[in-house]
Amino acid sequence: MLQKTYPYYLANRPVEANTDLEVTDKFSGEVATRVAMADAKAIDEAIGHAVSAQHALREFPPYARQAVLEHCVKRFRERFDELAMALCIEAGKPINDSKGEVTRLIDTFKVAAEEAVRIDGEILNLEISPRARGYHGYVKRVPIGPCSFISPFNFPLNLTAHKVAPAIAAGCPFVLKPASRTPIGALIMGEILAETDLPEGAFSILPAHRDGADLFTTDERFKLLSFTGSPAVGWELKKKAGKKKVILELGGNAAAIVDGDQHERLDYVVERLAFGAYYQSGQSCIGVQRILVHVDIYDALREKLIAKTKSLKMGDPKDPQTFVGPMISESESNRLAGWMEQAVLAGAKIVAGGKVDGAMFEATLLEGVHRDQDLYRKEAFGPVAILETFSDFDQALMTVNDSDFGLQAGIFTDSLAHAHRAWDVLEVGGVVINDVPSFRVDNMPYGGVKDSGLGREGIRYAIEDMTEPRLMVMRDLR
Repeated sequence: MLQKTYPYYLANRPVEANTDLEVTDKFSGEVATRVAMADAKAIDEAIGHAVSAQHALREFPPYARQAVLEHCVKRFRERFDELAMALCIEAGKPINDSKGEVTRLIDTFKVAAEEAVRIDGEILNLEISPRARGYHGYVKRVPIGPCSFISPFNFPLNLTAHKVAPAIAAGCPFVLKPASRTPIGALIMGEILAETDLPEGAFSILPAHRDGADLFTTDERFKLLSFTGSPAVGWELKKKAGKKKVILELGGNAAAIVDGDQHERLDYVVERLAFGAYYQSGQSCIGVQRILVHVDIYDALREKLIAKTKSLKMGDPKDPQTFVGPMISESESNRLAGWMEQAVLAGAKIVAGGKVDGAMFEATLLEGVHRDQDLYRKEAFGPVAILETFSDFDQALMTVNDSDFGLQAGIFTDSLAHAHRAWDVLEVGGVVINDVPSFRVDNMPYGGVKDSGLGREGIRYAIEDMTEPRLMVMRDLR
């Protein structure tokens, strides 16, 4: 169960400033706990502390940063069940998925602990012409400085970890704004970080209303802004960010292509498609939204996927048998229901699911959705998937590319030529062969193109963004 109240963390220390933020149990709708909210004064103070801490954190040796991260791994394991239940309550995420996310939180900090002691540089051969004879070049990476992090509601542990862990490994102080709907996991993370020897001011974790948190974006003392969330918000923040580096991990309407040679493994394909489309109520930016199936196997796959979709249990996320829990809010459920209704009026057919009750949205499968519909063009971010056919593989790739987004795509095929063709042609950040686009391991480069964002997460890649190369040239005077 959750505590009655939670403080925020300012310059490594808990502050019980107020209990202004109500965090609800997303299944029952009841207030589960209350959290301290930061105002502009607290945010400004946190940024000042981060600036003051940057020298001490830069001098904090790699082995000490590694020790901090290893301490977090140890404490996350000890508090595994608490973290999972907090996530289940505050996000409405089914308990099995919640436990999986805690596992990924641990994995992410483990990888960061390993990377903390291998942030290497390089030696450059500068003798490319006679004028450079006797000159040698050396490059090292130095922390960029104070970082601003804004994390989303859908993976409040893991996506926060992908900002916090590399920042600690790189030696960057940070101020984090967790999603106001799901702040508890980040605050537990703050409680654990407060147990370590990080220099004062190395971190602040401050829940704040979006309209009162402009300093996270506009303050020039920050050298980097990393935002994960909706495209509309992300690109607007980039406009306001000024000179700082900006990393955006935004949305998608990910597609999966099922090639015509998959007839012998349809059960596996269907199992993965259902997982990718409906896990945690479809609220994943790489959730399967569009499913393109070769005409030769369409009818057989359609029948199996309809049956699988109808079999998924919807209900209380605390029940281990539940696969589909509530969406994050009734307003989000209503938005998606409106898109679905518009698609049906335009000629689409619901072949499974379609029932909506408040924030509970049944796992739903449609076919015949016109490509100009919001349900097709935009990010559904809910438990809805769309079936369509193709006969030519290259045309299917073009259909996938006909999107404002480009995060990840999945290709089920036995053809190595088709796999490489997809890798060459698809305008996405990652191509997953023989699995859904929802697949992610926490050390791989992760991010998108087009409206899906800028930059890459994945610990080593995030560390590159959080550090800058610094060159030293030395002349041999012998």
